[in-house]
Amino acid sequence: MIRKTLLLAATAAIGLLAQPAFAQSTTPRGKQAGDFMIGASVIGVLPMSGGNVDTIGGSPHASDAWSGQLDFTYFLTPNFSLNLIAATTQHDLEVRDSSLGTVDLGHVWVLPPTLTFQYHPLPAERFSPYVGAGVNWTMFYSEGGGRTAAVTGVDVRNAFGFALNVGMDVEVAPNWLVNFDVKKLFLRPDVAVDTVVGRINARADLDPWIVGVGVRYRF
Repeated sequence: MIRKTLLLAATAAIGLLAQPAFAQSTTPRGKQAGDFMIGASVIGVLPMSGGNVDTIGGSPHASDAWSGQLDFTYFLTPNFSLNLIAATTQHDLEVRDSSLGTVDLGHVWVLPPTLTFQYHPLPAERFSPYVGAGVNWTMFYSEGGGRTAAVTGVDVRNAFGFALNVGMDVEVAPNWLVNFDVKKLFLRPDVAVDTVVGRINARADLDPWIVGVGVRYRF
C-alpha cells in the first residue's frame, strides 16, 4: 500500500513537468541565499525490526505507515540549507518469536521532527541533488488499540536520534520544485510493557527509512 501510494505521488509530481502552468524557462533560477521553501509530500515511514526484550525474549516489530508531510527549508548560502520536517504516523507494535509466540502491543502514534543541515553541490542547476545530516527527537504518544490479553499497558519512551539525508530538487518553474527525498533515522527507544505478572522492559531498534515525493514552493 505504501509503495503504491508513493508511486502514484511520484507519477503526479513528475506530471507537473508537462503542465503549461509549470513551463520551464530556458535558464533555471537556481537556489539562492535567503530562499525559503515550504514543501508538501507523501512519505512512507519504514521501520526496521530488531532490539531486545527482557524475560520473554523475541524481537520488537513496528509496521510500515504512510502520511502527508510538511517541510521547511531555509538557504544560508546557495550551497547550504537547513531543513525541518513535520509529520505524524501510526504504527502497529508487536513482539515476534518470543517464548510466548507473537505478543500484540497495540499501536502508537509517532511524531519525529528532524532537522538536517544540507549541502547542495549544484545549486544553479535545474536538477539539484543534496546530501545532509542532522538530529531527530521522536515523540511517541496515544499508545492504545487491541493487545494480547496479558498486556495491560505499553509506554514507548521519547528518544533522540541522528539522521542522514539524500534527495533531489527539480525546478519546474521559478517558484516551484518537485522534490524526492530519503532519510535514514537511527532511532532506538526504550519500551515498558506492563503485564498481569509485572513489567517487561525492551528496546526497539526502529532505525526507520523515510522516503517521500512532493512539491515545494519557494518564496
